[in-house]
Amino acid sequence: MKGPTPEKEVLQNIDFALQKPERRDFEDCELVNCSFASFSHYNFTDCVFKNCNFSNINADSCKMNNLVFSGCKLLGTNFSRTRDFGFAVCFIDCNLEYASFDQKKMNASRFENCKLHSVNFTRADLSKSKFINCDLYEAVFDQTNLSTVDFTSCKNFMIDPEMNNLKKAKFAAHDLAGLLYRYDLVIVP
Repeated sequence: MKGPTPEKEVLQNIDFALQKPERRDFEDCELVNCSFASFSHYNFTDCVFKNCNFSNINADSCKMNNLVFSGCKLLGTNFSRTRDFGFAVCFIDCNLEYASFDQKKMNASRFENCKLHSVNFTRADLSKSKFINCDLYEAVFDQTNLSTVDFTSCKNFMIDPEMNNLKKAKFAAHDLAGLLYRYDLVIVP
């Protein structure tokens, strides 16, 4: 029989660029209002990040296993250089402008109320992922697996069906122009 589960360790208001942590492994933590200059070679498992700043961080060889980012700024973050094994993320109310998920296997990920302007999803596996109320202005989808993804509440996407796997993906009828842009059609409501 299992005993009571310990409470999450909470780390608040830490600028990790100024205060280098002595440890590289973080498990079952909640990080609130923290700032990071680098995630390189850190290991995060079952962690929640709230209102943190990760803009332009170095994430080389970072382990991201079952992470939730809420209200975070992740401008220009290159997730394609993180470790692939166990990569699982959820973004809620985040700004991910210019982030890159190039070639990332991240099926069943969640993006909710996120600003995804100019995000690179080239060759990523986003199958079974959830995009809820996201702004995908100039997001790049090229050879991306988008099977079963529901885009019905998203806006500003441009996805070429000939260059991406859209099997069973869902789109609102009024947004079909985002799938037909390459044909230079004039679509009248």
